[in-house]
Amino acid sequence: MPEKVRLISGPGCPVCVTANRDIDKAIEFAKQPGVIVTTFGDMMKVPGSYSSLAREKSEGGDVRIVYSPLDALALAQKHPDKQVVFVGVGFETTVPLIAAAIKRAKDAGVDNFSVFSAHKTVPAALDALVNDPEVKIDALILPGHVSTIIGVEPYKFLAEKYGVPGVITGFEPVDVLQGVLLLLNQLVEGRAEIEIGYARGVHAEGNVTAKALIAEVFEPVDSEWRGIGVIPGTGLGVREEFSAFDAEKRVPITPPEPKEIKGCQCGEVLRGVVLPYECKLFSRACTPEHPIGPCMVSSEGSCAAYYRYTDYGKES
Repeated sequence: MPEKVRLISGPGCPVCVTANRDIDKAIEFAKQPGVIVTTFGDMMKVPGSYSSLAREKSEGGDVRIVYSPLDALALAQKHPDKQVVFVGVGFETTVPLIAAAIKRAKDAGVDNFSVFSAHKTVPAALDALVNDPEVKIDALILPGHVSTIIGVEPYKFLAEKYGVPGVITGFEPVDVLQGVLLLLNQLVEGRAEIEIGYARGVHAEGNVTAKALIAEVFEPVDSEWRGIGVIPGTGLGVREEFSAFDAEKRVPITPPEPKEIKGCQCGEVLRGVVLPYECKLFSRACTPEHPIGPCMVSSEGSCAAYYRYTDYGKES
């Protein structure tokens, strides 16, 4: 990579950007009697303000890892005497299947299945980043997985309004390199466009069926992002017609007042103003085995990646 090219990780890890307030809510569901909490595996060890789902499970809470929200729905059908809450954390990529699970639950008359929706949508978060005076971005590598759903149109404001080039890339090393090359070409030529560098997975219009399904079941709500704050309209709440499957309405909880972990700079890492190894906790107090912040928990987290694939910050 040329010396003048600097790659900075942004808020592309959904587990990482989930605020403590939402993690605390998920943990609070696990404390309720008669409730089974289901979630994807990467949420288990994410620390909240005072606990984690893994800790609640070790202390007797019924917390189970599932591979699909449909697994959670099947669990609800198998245990009609329990309330089954699926903790939905993710970007536009995972939302269509969760919407489908809610619709299926409604059609089947399953009244003990609900979703805690901590989902987030990407484009407006990028708007917040390019307007952050601490974040100096010349160009953006845009997420291929999200773009398979939403397509190109939601990103166009980056080029048209701010003059920031963007390229939608895939996940193989050659995809990333191609994305960087396309961005450098735009910068050298003085262009600002949104290009697709992942044509085998992304169409300009996205997935029309999936977008319609999301819009049918969910509606935009304000959402808090770790390190960024509340961004209007970037969350997805369950629509009123499906409110029977909204976990916050089905299972009343009173979560504690959230607090941030002292010394953890995950929020700054997500904004790209601090590199993982610049955090004083990195590889010392905070490791994948004993994570303090969510950026070290998820395999998609910047801190976990730096820990596994570089020698930065590691003591000899």
